[in-house]
Amino acid sequence: MFSDTDRLIRHAQIILPDGDSLLGDVQIRQGKIARIAEAIAPEAGDDVLDAQGLTMFPGVVDPQVHFREPGLEYKEDLFTATCACARGGVTSFLEMPNTRPLTTTQAILDDKLKLASQKCLVNYGFFMGATAENLPDLREANPSCGIKIFMGSAHGALLVSTEAEIEPIFAEGTRLIAVHAEDQQRIRDRRQQFQGITDPVIHSTIQDRKAALNATQLALKLSKKYQRRLHILHLSTGDEAELLRQDKPAWVTTEVTPQHLLLNETAYEKIGTLAQMNPPLRTAKDNKILWQALKDGVIDFIATDHAPHTLEEKAKGYPNSPSGMPGVETSLAVMLTQAKEGKCSYAQIANWMSAKPAEAYQIPNKGKIKEGYDADLVLVDLENYHPVLREEVVSKCGWNPFEGWNLTGWARYTIVGGQVAFDRGTINTEVRGKALKFG
Repeated sequence: MFSDTDRLIRHAQIILPDGDSLLGDVQIRQGKIARIAEAIAPEAGDDVLDAQGLTMFPGVVDPQVHFREPGLEYKEDLFTATCACARGGVTSFLEMPNTRPLTTTQAILDDKLKLASQKCLVNYGFFMGATAENLPDLREANPSCGIKIFMGSAHGALLVSTEAEIEPIFAEGTRLIAVHAEDQQRIRDRRQQFQGITDPVIHSTIQDRKAALNATQLALKLSKKYQRRLHILHLSTGDEAELLRQDKPAWVTTEVTPQHLLLNETAYEKIGTLAQMNPPLRTAKDNKILWQALKDGVIDFIATDHAPHTLEEKAKGYPNSPSGMPGVETSLAVMLTQAKEGKCSYAQIANWMSAKPAEAYQIPNKGKIKEGYDADLVLVDLENYHPVLREEVVSKCGWNPFEGWNLTGWARYTIVGGQVAFDRGTINTEVRGKALKFG
């Protein structure tokens, strides 16, 4: 008797962990990859999915998102966000703590996990947020993928911006620390200096490259002092990439967003405050340096920093408009389009968007198409192009920074633990993901 997580996928071009590809079949049993071969005969009762003409990638593991629930559900919630994940081929995510209430205690983390079990179509994990007072909670919280420190671009209890506040968090415990690296004092000073300017392009001047570099240098200093596992979120500048090229301990990792690879300050002219995010977009030169650092392994993987705000909020005008962009729905297609254009390989995309995030956060059996691994898969169409259209956006915020871009590599099927969560344009809202485990 076969369950709804048992199936046979046939005739797919399969991207394997070693970088090779195989035109063949994948057998799924009890939500796991049981067998990979050139041809596998269907068994009685098998649910057979013919993937002729499609390419199979491991499901995307997005290690940095803001899904807004609880407390800010008018922007996004766990259900709508994971519907967007399913459309975009994202099968697992790690979510940040700046919800309402803030995720700073075990009780709040438990509430979030319960909500996720009821609402998430894909697999989920949550960060604990650091404050100046919650060290005991940070030590004991479980399960959590790590500790998030907002060194800048935050307010209230989650802003932990001085060395005196940050050092005790590095000094105690062993859990991974992920940092939003911006120098808050420099940002405050520059906001005062450029007060009154309403052109959103000034955002990249106020939260400048020096603010990013200062904070990254401080995080590295403390990580080396205590040999503490550090992850630097959404690297945005060539300066930081070159610093890490010269000085990156083995226990330090970093990521980059598709936005910081492909968009720059010219985007403000085209989409205004929709281009506003933290850390800000930089220059075309930064795009180039970040790309090279990613290809060289200085930058370890890709994350979206999916941070949705409503169009009404974005329309308030700078500096009253909030920073952040949605991303889970388009990240894979955006990056596969770059591969199609020769900027990288399909194997690199699988590594950067699936294998490496799972490895960095020690998530077992995720991120690879390999026998014994969980059947988290995405089948994409690399032969046809389709534009990003606002009317097709699934995310509750209703917009996307890549609107109008003509992309290939859109998901045709997204499979979560053997369950088909997305099927050629239709989202299966009955599918539920599972809480991620961390090594």
